[in-house]
Amino acid sequence: MNRFDRLKAIQRLDPERDFLEIHRMTVNLEFPWDYTRALELALYRTYAVPSIGQLLVETAELTERSQKRYDDTTLLLDTVVEHGFDSVDGRTAVRRINQMHRSYDIGDDDMRYVLCTFVVVPKRWLDSYGWRRLSDHELRAAARYYRTLGRHMGIKEIPDSYEEFERCLDEYEAVHFGFDEGGRRVSDATLDLMASWYPRRLAPVLRTASLALLDDSLLRAFRYERPAPAARALVRGALRLRARAVRLLPPRSTPHHGRQNPEVKGYPNGYRVAELGTFPVPGVRGCPVPGGGVREAE
Repeated sequence: MNRFDRLKAIQRLDPERDFLEIHRMTVNLEFPWDYTRALELALYRTYAVPSIGQLLVETAELTERSQKRYDDTTLLLDTVVEHGFDSVDGRTAVRRINQMHRSYDIGDDDMRYVLCTFVVVPKRWLDSYGWRRLSDHELRAAARYYRTLGRHMGIKEIPDSYEEFERCLDEYEAVHFGFDEGGRRVSDATLDLMASWYPRRLAPVLRTASLALLDDSLLRAFRYERPAPAARALVRGALRLRARAVRLLPPRSTPHHGRQNPEVKGYPNGYRVAELGTFPVPGVRGCPVPGGGVREAE
């Protein structure tokens, strides 16, 4: 297979009808590492919205149980991509996501914004650091995929196209990004989590590298000092060199799923989709979750 044969196959599909197939190929075959990094950054951006940062620090899920929250979020989102919306596992994953969200007073505007980050941030990441850019077919499929996920989550007024998702994100951030002590605590905990995946002596270097990838609006919202231009150039240049190297590699022949990521550490013996995430305390409204498929660790 030629490096661009899969892209040609994607362009022969209909992004409205075949959006799930296209999105799977994009995420699991063309850009598995990049999509993981981009979705990490997408979720991280949301902490700069004070209403989201405050809620996350109140739940303590990202400050006291960071690894579990990371694992569960990755596995639930990965389950839907791998198995689809109509599968047993996919339906269970969406119910788990909905049950967790319904346990808290989350505004529809915040939910819509988070959904926008999942569409827009991967495109922007790949524009800068991917071995190629996303095609129009892939952008249309991603917008349709997350529009479908948003409908399953009961989100209202979901954008129709990538361009509308992007406009919604930019306008929301322009109005709502701002400093909050809770958001800063969640941000610090997330940076600490990412550093914990590597030898401890590298922690300061990894924190600097992470900050070097943030745009100025995020740095201002969290009140971080702007990294030195040399640090930014080094980190971003290294990612672009990686992209050039990946471009020369043969295309991936087997899908790489989120559950196979080395950063997912909490389920060495496998997991049940229905048992992922948090559960509401008695008396708090939530949706019941019947059964759930079993996924074995790989």
